[in-house]
Amino acid sequence: MRVALMDVRGDILQRVAEELTADGGDALPITVDLSDAAATQSAIDAALAHYGAPRVLVHNAALLITRSMLEITFQQWQKEINIILQAAFILSKAVWRPMIEAGGGSIVYLSSGSGYKGFIEEVAYNPGKHGIEGLMKCLALEGKAFNIAVNAATPGAPINTPMSDSNYTEAQKQHWVDPQLLAPAFVFLAQQDASGITGHRVAARADGSWDAIDLL
Repeated sequence: MRVALMDVRGDILQRVAEELTADGGDALPITVDLSDAAATQSAIDAALAHYGAPRVLVHNAALLITRSMLEITFQQWQKEINIILQAAFILSKAVWRPMIEAGGGSIVYLSSGSGYKGFIEEVAYNPGKHGIEGLMKCLALEGKAFNIAVNAATPGAPINTPMSDSNYTEAQKQHWVDPQLLAPAFVFLAQQDASGITGHRVAARADGSWDAIDLL
């Protein structure tokens, strides 16, 4: 596939793009701060101008910094919400009409255990992930008429990422897994349209399997 990659870390993006290109792929790295609405819009506009209507959109960006209600400022709360929920809306809005005109597509959001239950000191991350679940449910219903599948994937195990490293307990780190082991579930969701699975939270497993939970 031709892949537009977006992240705030341009150095990592460039390295990944070079690896994909070396394997015969076609990758466009776009450095962007997804907490910034205007920058997010410019990034997705650049991707659409370069590649045209996408078959798949995956929104996998988030920020989790645990803070209590007494500690967190509005600016800190808003940044986490914007990366998770505002960016999901802007990116989805940008690809919605192109997907309709192309005859369908698949949108995949990354959810979390925080998308359906509460955790202490996740004053921003928790409502952001709950919002992702709500946006998915709404767009899945609306997308059926246009052959667009909209689903959410949630890890079925603690995931070894830099963000997790600063938030997980030592006990959780004993059982965390490499995020690439979840790739089969994302590939499966990317292949969907409205005739297949839509409106589901899919729990990806480290063994490459997944469990689809009907949320509608």
